[in-house]
Amino acid sequence: MKKTLAWVLCAVLLLGLALTGTAPNTASAAGVVKIALIIESTVDDKGWCQAMHDGILQAQKELPGRIEYSYSEKMKPVDAGSAVLQYVSQGYHIIIGHGAQYKNLMLEMAEEYPDVTFAFGTSAEIGPENVFTYMPQSEETGYLSGLIAGMTTKKNTVGLVGPVDGGDAARYNRGFVLGVQAVNPKAKIMVAHTGSFADFVKAGEVAETQIKAGADVLTGSSQQALGALRAVADHRDAPVWWVGQDIAQIHITEGYKCIAASSYNYGAVIVSLVAKLDAGIRGGECIPLNFSNGGFVFAFNEALKDMVTGAVEQKVNEALEKFRATPDTLDWSAVDYSKL
Repeated sequence: MKKTLAWVLCAVLLLGLALTGTAPNTASAAGVVKIALIIESTVDDKGWCQAMHDGILQAQKELPGRIEYSYSEKMKPVDAGSAVLQYVSQGYHIIIGHGAQYKNLMLEMAEEYPDVTFAFGTSAEIGPENVFTYMPQSEETGYLSGLIAGMTTKKNTVGLVGPVDGGDAARYNRGFVLGVQAVNPKAKIMVAHTGSFADFVKAGEVAETQIKAGADVLTGSSQQALGALRAVADHRDAPVWWVGQDIAQIHITEGYKCIAASSYNYGAVIVSLVAKLDAGIRGGECIPLNFSNGGFVFAFNEALKDMVTGAVEQKVNEALEKFRATPDTLDWSAVDYSKL
């Protein structure tokens, strides 16, 4: 019996090591906040999951000695409960399920463990007193992408490869439509959804279909968008371009096709979470991301700067100034795809 128990304990330990990657802050003084991240993709996916991972690393730098961090990758919602239980047993203060697909799990665990703070996004819901949500107002980043696409297309046709029509993806996509229409109302905008946040193959197929239909500037969000960017990059000698929803896309092999990109700065969310815990607030709030609060960043691809010098750059900078001065001003929900 003792031997069997020992084997079970060893198996559990090995499973924990397989599931969890660590980026530890070795500080052990009072006031250290232990943060765990659960993601469905990987921390280097050049998209949704990497953005949160990079944000937590940035927050560690901004708050030296305050954050200890671990993460679990490739966690389907049905399997993520074991990782949550592991983190709870290890005394983590904040457990983040990075994706709306983790909503039910986070809410269930929050009820079961009221002394632990849980967070998930994207969602504009106000959760229980130990649950935070976060919502990127990504219509702002989509609008910038739309301005660029609408002003750089030569065929007057642009493509949008979305994951699902919900959450921040829906806001980004509709912001993109508004941006294109603001500078090029005659442009044809093709919108399609893969039905998945992580189906790279399907995203590539959708992008290729749009390119064959005449789209010469494309965009897309979530980790699945990397598949669409790869499809664009396959047209090496053709004037087919990409506008990204993660600045990391500029710096990868396929980035030679990426005119510009925005990124979510989740460091602002993490710093805010630590500040709220310091103030005794453990949940019950939604934290927005926008250009005004530093939740978004934007960059042009310096290697392609000739494509945007002048009117395009001016239009983008004007929009950035407005967003930084007054957030949440775009009526993204009014966009009707059936009327495109």
